[in-house]
Amino acid sequence: MRRTVILAVVAALGAGLLAGCAEDSEEPGAGSAGGAGGGKGRTTITVGVFGAFGLKEAGLYDEYMKLHKNIEIKQTSIERNENYYPQLLTHLGSGSGLADIQAVEVNNIAEITTTQADKLVDLGKTEGVSKDSFLPWKWAQATNKDGKTIGLGTDIGPQGICYRKDLFAKAGLPTDREAVGKLWAGDWNKYLAAGKQYKAKAPKGTTFVDSASGVMAAITGSSAKRFYDESGEVVYKTNPAVKDAFDTAAAFATEGLSGKLQQFTPAWDQGYANGTFATVSCPAWMLGYIQDKAGPAGKDKWDVAPAPKPSNWGGSFLIVPEAGKNKTEAAKLAAWLTAPEQQAKLFEKRGSFPSAQAAYSLPAVSGAKHEYFGNAPIGQIFSQAAEGIPVLIVGPKDLVIAQNLADVGMLQVDQKGKSPQEGWDAAVKAIDNALDQ
Repeated sequence: MRRTVILAVVAALGAGLLAGCAEDSEEPGAGSAGGAGGGKGRTTITVGVFGAFGLKEAGLYDEYMKLHKNIEIKQTSIERNENYYPQLLTHLGSGSGLADIQAVEVNNIAEITTTQADKLVDLGKTEGVSKDSFLPWKWAQATNKDGKTIGLGTDIGPQGICYRKDLFAKAGLPTDREAVGKLWAGDWNKYLAAGKQYKAKAPKGTTFVDSASGVMAAITGSSAKRFYDESGEVVYKTNPAVKDAFDTAAAFATEGLSGKLQQFTPAWDQGYANGTFATVSCPAWMLGYIQDKAGPAGKDKWDVAPAPKPSNWGGSFLIVPEAGKNKTEAAKLAAWLTAPEQQAKLFEKRGSFPSAQAAYSLPAVSGAKHEYFGNAPIGQIFSQAAEGIPVLIVGPKDLVIAQNLADVGMLQVDQKGKSPQEGWDAAVKAIDNALDQ
């Protein structure tokens, strides 16, 4: 949900580091509309992305151009997806101003798949693309009812629970990651129970979690049906999984287990630096964020254990518009960029966890450990989480619903002391108003 914010600051795994915010451009396809023009008979393939997407920074474009001397790749980026995505819809509608390849954030893929499929290339038929290489639920998210696959998955956000070993020790809780994982294995309510144990002997000035909203995002990410049903109807109000997630997360606030912080704000960043909370629900991409914000002082104090249930938060896709002048070459490039070998390189250099399950057996993933987190076997932890994630139903307004549940509903419970029911009612009102617009 906050992927573009994170990608601007996350320190990548291994030797790679984020190169900072990508340059903004006026339009996703600004600079070149495709076609020949790369010089010396080369074909220019344009790629439109949001944020510091990672493909360029990981050196994948340079590698592809070395392998294909007749191809030149030019990328344009708009820093924030909320600015990028409306422009993408406008350009798809007009059939102009598009890059040869466009990125799509996971919360937007359902709308693209259901309303724009006729304007996009069926990448499932591209040479070199194998459905079996991808996680079934990731492939399904970009495949419409007619079986047309309009997007190839890049990364995903399988979740773990990152925790402070030093704070756990002071509170009398186990610190070994296997033992920690057993505290809450299989049930988010066990995570709540562990929080109550922590609170009983909590070091002064600390809380068990950073925020109730973060917990809610993790819980809803472990449910196959959340805000929409299989037919595309909005069901968040009547789906017990959503209300139960809201109430469980709200309990972290009402029981005094939350630091009452809003994620991705300066206060939250300061909480990492000062060590004021003991756990945080963390997708694979958040490890670098924690390392960046907690700094050298947090090294070997943070560790990561499996989440109570397999859960996903984040991820993106690549699509190829039919209006492009280089559809065939663009599809080949998209297929190569999302192949297991390239996804493994992206993980190694940037920390973006592969959506291609075929990458999990490759050494760069299977053997991955994170020195900052006590050499935690992150490749193993997040691979197991990824393979257990259910086939998530993603609706066109998932992001709107999720943001209002968090920033309107849960924030009132967490920061303003409203009851869980009052927070829920406020969120429902805001969501319904937004969906009516």
